[in-house]
Amino acid sequence: MTKRRLLKSIAALAACTPLLGWAAWPDKPIRMVVPYAAGGGADNTARVVAQHMSTALGQQIVIDNKPGAGGVIGEDNVAKAPADGYTVLYDASAFSVNPSLRKLPFDATKDFIPVSLVATAPQILVVPATASYKTVAEFLDFARKNPGKLSFASAGGGTGSHLAGEALNEQAKVNLMHVPYKGGAPALTDVMGEQVSAYFGNVASTLGYVKSGKLRALAVSSSKRVNGLPDTPTLAESGLPGYNVVEWNGVFLPKGTPADVVQRLGKAVQAAVNDPAVKQKLLQFGLEPAGSTPEAFAKFVQDETGRVSALVKVRNIRVD
Repeated sequence: MTKRRLLKSIAALAACTPLLGWAAWPDKPIRMVVPYAAGGGADNTARVVAQHMSTALGQQIVIDNKPGAGGVIGEDNVAKAPADGYTVLYDASAFSVNPSLRKLPFDATKDFIPVSLVATAPQILVVPATASYKTVAEFLDFARKNPGKLSFASAGGGTGSHLAGEALNEQAKVNLMHVPYKGGAPALTDVMGEQVSAYFGNVASTLGYVKSGKLRALAVSSSKRVNGLPDTPTLAESGLPGYNVVEWNGVFLPKGTPADVVQRLGKAVQAAVNDPAVKQKLLQFGLEPAGSTPEAFAKFVQDETGRVSALVKVRNIRVD
């Protein structure tokens, strides 16, 4: 073999080596960062999905909780991680909210690759069981005739319940006063105690109180009705066309991760979400199983981020 041919062979082998390496992915455990506390909604869902993904990929997925700053600490950790497919972000709606409300140490639109939507979480607009209004139309009519008298609780500034309430204010042209709480539990307690007029609660925490008669459900925030409340209309059906505000969970990778790894991880997420046992578990958590291609999820995140940004500006929303 001539020297020139030898050099060409070495160059060709070197060019193929990275491809061979990625073809072997994953050949060690994967770290899945959940930027919220252990035991919370996102963490519980991540563990269910990760267990199925581990089986499909043939490698353990280790959950690494990094809570703080509304998800920013964990997000930043992944943004700065090696783009080798072994660090994954399991995030929630805050991913689309944080760019509008917080100064970030990364660029949410450039430093991550959306992999797949996991699930969406409709919210239920609830009021005290003793309230005089029994429909959204009656509720809004009361609000318009009694300005400043009605309020809505939230689990905190910038949370899904807060944004859902502000979206209602904006579209219905009412002015429900925002009352932030430190979590959903105290908010629900004060709605039941008639200390606050309304609350957008997730299905998992709210449905039981509706079923027991302690709260009245006026509508759901998603574009379609909730399985557990087939007779409760959507807000879009209740005179607010196009209203669709849901929380969500999804999977991301750091920018620069090879395309084949993105696709393989995405297929593992989709397979997990479509597994009957996983689906059942997600439904028990009050979630609507989704699953999507990276391209579809990227469009979803872009739309959500734009929607939230517009709402934050028009409603002058701030967080402490």
